[in-house]
Amino acid sequence: MTTKRIIPCLDVKNGRVVKGVNFQGLNDVSSPVELAKYYSDNGADELVFYDITASFEERKLFSDILCEVASTIFIPLTVGGGINTVEDFDRVLKCGADKVSVNSGAIKNPSLVYEAAKLYGDQCVVLSVDVKRVDGIFRVFAKGGRENTGIEAIEWIKKCVSNGAGEIVVNSIDTDGVKKGFDLEMLDAVCNAVSVPVIASGGAGNKQHFVDLFKTLPKVDAGLAASIFHFGEVEINDLKQELKSNRICTRI
Repeated sequence: MTTKRIIPCLDVKNGRVVKGVNFQGLNDVSSPVELAKYYSDNGADELVFYDITASFEERKLFSDILCEVASTIFIPLTVGGGINTVEDFDRVLKCGADKVSVNSGAIKNPSLVYEAAKLYGDQCVVLSVDVKRVDGIFRVFAKGGRENTGIEAIEWIKKCVSNGAGEIVVNSIDTDGVKKGFDLEMLDAVCNAVSVPVIASGGAGNKQHFVDLFKTLPKVDAGLAASIFHFGEVEINDLKQELKSNRICTRI
């Protein structure tokens, strides 16, 4: 069995980590630099940093905070928010990111994934997809979950993988922040459509939800969460011990 990754997510707005429910009602949590260091020192396998209003506000990502986060941690860092050009990829990588996550930028410019993969390699390009059910169909949402693009999600993901996306983060808007468990139906559909690593995001509320995720969908490579880690409801090392006791392999 492949080693499963546990990934905290820092949703950053105006230089602070925030968290809401269903992408709404954002509340201040902490300093991204302090929180990143805590996770790096306490068992996280990777870290995701999203500047969640960069696309909506049509501006570039906060480079100064990103540089500080990158210089503080010793685990792989994926960065997204306001990534619209290959120049944005270059800038973020020079700030210390290991991988770059693209979402709204790829929707606006579908060739962006291909161009970035050609320049920096598939392993560097992460497709982040905000997905919500609309009349029973998985639809792609843009600008931090604010805008329904009308694009059918599974076909969009397949297209981006064929263009060079080396990893997929599936953000379920339906389960985000609700803490009732990951969106297994949505994740299953994605895993059956692509062969690249899939990261599950949205819905984790306790350790058992991660056990259920990896046991039900062994193709899922990683579980990503925010508030349960930020507020100390689940400690990452405790979670990894629970996974180990359920014969799920993680890096301890």
